[in-house]
Amino acid sequence: MCLAIPGKIVAEELRNGLRIGRVQFGGTVREASLDYVPEAGVDDYVMVHVGFAISKVDAEEAERTYDLLEQMGALEGKEPPA
Repeated sequence: MCLAIPGKIVAEELRNGLRIGRVQFGGTVREASLDYVPEAGVDDYVMVHVGFAISKVDAEEAERTYDLLEQMGALEGKEPPA
């Protein structure tokens, strides 16, 4: 089973020809490749799977997904995206 987590892009840069974003998941910020979502930019929400943003989602969908993952115990008490 694949699990993608919603996060908010807080910064992006071009590194070695690849778009890399800093994506916020609750209180955690991680880097993710943004090449699969060329339409996404800073302040957008994306679904991230193993370091790759795989789709853009709106803020309501990101929050709804985050809530479901929290109910399943998959987030271990992390806060929802700001």
